[in-house]
Amino acid sequence: MSRLTGWLAPTTTARAHCDLPCGVYDPEQARIEAESCHKINEKYAANEDVAFRTRAIAIKEERADLAKHHLDVLWHDYFKPEHLATVPNLHDLFWNATKQVSKVKASTDAADSRKLLDMIDEIDAAWKATGGADKTRVAGRPG
Repeated sequence: MSRLTGWLAPTTTARAHCDLPCGVYDPEQARIEAESCHKINEKYAANEDVAFRTRAIAIKEERADLAKHHLDVLWHDYFKPEHLATVPNLHDLFWNATKQVSKVKASTDAADSRKLLDMIDEIDAAWKATGGADKTRVAGRPG
């Protein structure tokens, strides 16, 4: 190691299983975006205006991307291998939910977005079973 790289090298190594210490991850973020997708599907079905429908689809696709992002972050950054003892089907829950988000993006059927909301409820139950609500939710928020 040269003198310069030795001087620039960090002197402390930080280790974490996620981006930040736990306490910042919550499935509610994905649910909010999925609820937006569901409401957009309902509004899409009730409106025949082509311009409205075009805008609705574009917005729904953005919201679906955000829902998938929040699910991926929760899956990869909050859940740890030891959580599989509490939630043995954890990977299947997330795999199926992220696949359902893709279906919601490609569909205007409210049944598809309703199914995604139900899947996020299952993920929320898994998150709560592993102590997520105690670590993340601020006092006064629904448990």
